[in-house]
Amino acid sequence: MPPPADADAASRADALAAAPLLNCLLREVAQPLAEPDEPHVHRLPSGRLLRVRRERRPADPEVYAAGGWLPVGHPELVKLVAEELRRHTGLDNHELPAEMVDSRDAVAALLTARARATPPADPYLLSEQSLVTGHPHHPAPKARGGGPAAGWLPYAPEAYAHFPLVLLGLREDTVVEEGDTTALDALGEAPPGYRLLPAHPWQLDLLDLTEAFADGRLIRLGSTGFQTWPTAAIRTVYTPERDLFLKFSLDVRITNDIRRLWRHDLLKLRRTDTAAAEALASGPGAWLSDRGYRTADFAFEELAVLVRDGFHAHLRPGATPLLAAGLVEGFPGSPLDTAKDPVAWWDAYLGAVVPPALRAFADHGVVLEAHLQNTLVAVDADGTPVQALYRDAEGVKLLADVDRAAGWERLVYCLVVNHLWEVAAALAERRPGLDPWPAVRRALAAHDLPEIPALLTAPTLPGKTNLLLRWTAADGAAARYRPLPNPLAGA
Repeated sequence: MPPPADADAASRADALAAAPLLNCLLREVAQPLAEPDEPHVHRLPSGRLLRVRRERRPADPEVYAAGGWLPVGHPELVKLVAEELRRHTGLDNHELPAEMVDSRDAVAALLTARARATPPADPYLLSEQSLVTGHPHHPAPKARGGGPAAGWLPYAPEAYAHFPLVLLGLREDTVVEEGDTTALDALGEAPPGYRLLPAHPWQLDLLDLTEAFADGRLIRLGSTGFQTWPTAAIRTVYTPERDLFLKFSLDVRITNDIRRLWRHDLLKLRRTDTAAAEALASGPGAWLSDRGYRTADFAFEELAVLVRDGFHAHLRPGATPLLAAGLVEGFPGSPLDTAKDPVAWWDAYLGAVVPPALRAFADHGVVLEAHLQNTLVAVDADGTPVQALYRDAEGVKLLADVDRAAGWERLVYCLVVNHLWEVAAALAERRPGLDPWPAVRRALAAHDLPEIPALLTAPTLPGKTNLLLRWTAADGAAARYRPLPNPLAGA
């Protein structure tokens, strides 16, 4: 059983869980009031007034009642959000409030576990395992399917977990694979008539494979002789010894989707991965290729494993990759804290991140899912960004398949709103007086895309409505946007 959360961890968990939930509520259904002396007061659909402190990570929520401001704890905040969404949408949802509570409880368990664990010494792994708060605009970013913490804590990146993989033998006549899966065969040795199939330990805990083991379609071969480290994506692990990423299926809802390797995504993997690899084959950026997958015909999605490039063959000499989402969350030694010249650092960051994504769109019709969790930013010995590495073919869209306007909107959301906006806000919070937006404007204006002038002058940008998507039980891959004031227009 996980250690009990102490009072400090409980209080911090309340605050950390409240911040993204408040971000969603304020972005998606509230109206800010233009009160000079009360800059963070919002009117909710019910007419109630909600006040928060701070902007990037709202804190200390209060509602106005009986002539004064009354504090709102996390349980009351969950109830308030549910009431406001019922009024706003006319719909009810019993699952999402439970996920909000589960997310908060998961944060408490993670804080307690982190206090007793040793963080990785490698800066890259540290950045991947730093996301205790997680997605800054999701109502339940740390929900883990409602299961007991004892079931998932041993595999939680936020708890600094590392573990061996389970090795299975998959009978040859049941193997389904596509692309380059040779890295899997090097993980161990399968007996004649079988192929090697690694599995995530949590994945196996969630599946009933009794019949497959009983009739010999699957056999157990032990575990890897080396450790793997779960990344921010939880179901994707990195093996430093092999410089290899492996992505698994998990039958658990994490943020907006059940985290399976869905059949329809796997069947189009080669096409999207090839397009992304070609788009980033030359120039300053790099693509971590999803080389191929292997699975079983009797459990196609459940047992699928995807093979992804490590980064060493793509990195500039001497560079260290860091997860962009980790820079926003913060971790010891982050260059956001150590950069001597934040203006020059930000210019270098934009120079690394923006050109590859825009060129992929303009020259190759590839829409990278260039958000914080799919972007690694490589820095030199001084912490200066020198290269961006993008990943995850599952999220890539091709203009051959989608309307150009829809593809551009998705790129603007992923790259500008989800990514640059968050890094800019984190940098400005750490360096008071720095305005990050003129540099963003210059970085975008340097590219000759027909959409750029409108982007720089539009009154709004698209903000994804994760709270409303989850409340209305939309498909996990769905995206709906609410207009947000465009900071580029006034920069």
